Formats: sequence, C-alpha cells, structure tokens
Amino acid sequence: AAAYADVDAVILSIDGLQPEKGHETLYVVRELARKRVWFAQALLSSATAEVQQLLAQARRWAEGLGKPVRLWISDKQDAFVRGIAAEFPGVPHRYCANHFLRDVAKPVLEADSHAKVQMRRTVRGLRAIEQEVLAEQRTPKPPVLLAPPCEATSSDAVQGEEASQDVVLDYCAAVRGILNDDQGGPLHPPGLRMAEALADVHASLQRNVEAQKGGRRTSAVPV
Repeated sequence: AAAYADVDAVILSIDGLQPEKGHETLYVVRELARKRVWFAQALLSSATAEVQQLLAQARRWAEGLGKPVRLWISDKQDAFVRGIAAEFPGVPHRYCANHFLRDVAKPVLEADSHAKVQMRRTVRGLRAIEQEVLAEQRTPKPPVLLAPPCEATSSDAVQGEEASQDVVLDYCAAVRGILNDDQGGPLHPPGLRMAEALADVHASLQRNVEAQKGGRRTSAVPV
C-alpha cells in the first residue's frame, strides 16, 4: 500500500499467456502506474465466468488500496470485455495497441503481398537479357590495330561496349535482388519498398537514356 500512497488512481491490464494450444492459460493482472504485477493465475478455461473471478479479485485489491480504477487495458477477448463491464461499470476500457496493430496488419500485409505478385508478373525477361549479354561477351572480337593515342580507334568502341554490357548485368542483378526481398512487417511493407526500389531503377535507366540522347556516349551510369 505504501507504494501507492501518492497515486490518485490505478490503471490495470489483463492478458492471457498460453505457451501451447491445449495447455493452461496464465492470466496476468498488472498495475501500470507503478508497473507492478498484482497477481497471476493459470486457468484451463477462458470462459467469461472464470475470467470474471480474476477481475473481481482485482477490484478487491483496488478497494483494499482505496484507489479508484481509472482505466482497463486488454485485448478484445469477449471474456475481458464482458467481465470488465460487469465488475467495473463506468470504467473506460481500451484495447492493447499491440493487438490493434496485429489486427490492422493482416489486411495491410495481404494487400502488400498482392502488390508484390503483380509487380513480379510485370517485371519479366531478366534471364533472357542476361543470356543475350553473356552470349555477346563470349563472342570472339576481331583483332584491333593499335593507333596513336590522339586518335580514337575501334578498341575504344569495344571497351565502351563491354562497359555497357557490365552495367546491363548490374541492372539485372539489382532488379532480381529487389524482387526477391521479402523482409519486413506491416510498418515496413516489403511490397512498398519493392515499388520504391523499382522506381529508383527506372529513374536511373531514364538518366542513361537521356545521356545517350544528349550525345554523351562514354559509358552507362551505374545503378
């Protein structure tokens, strides 16, 4: 009781912890103003009547301290909703942010997964591009005659072509890595990251195209 001497009201939470399906559920009642576990009890059943007994015990503890209950926090389990309404009429009951996020996350991740499938269907042909470039690289090049440094020769064109081929392969590797990235949760959806990364690659390709149109045909800009 001394720990609550300067506390005007208590804030309570209840949650059930079940290690495996079919086992007892450990129900824990916490007081959040002082961050203390008031008590815990294992129940075989999560029926409203049994859970309400725990809530009644929490009410008796609060009455023993002489402190009103300002707020209850739990998930939206029916036994919690009914039991708190019965034992603590008029006391606000809010739902846990983690459970709220979990409920919101499900449709977000489903929509994100659908978006990833659509993007992967749209971005195709990487293997064919890579095979074509590798075939060109394996094709023997005709010998090139040496020329004075001040004169451009066909060797410059060959080197420029090889550099461009390497950049094409780099683009393909980058896009493949983007399409295979599945890491992330509802706060950082992988589909959203995929769309942003593909947009960056598209912008880089456009810069290379514009550079070629502008006559700067030295070598392609890396990804």
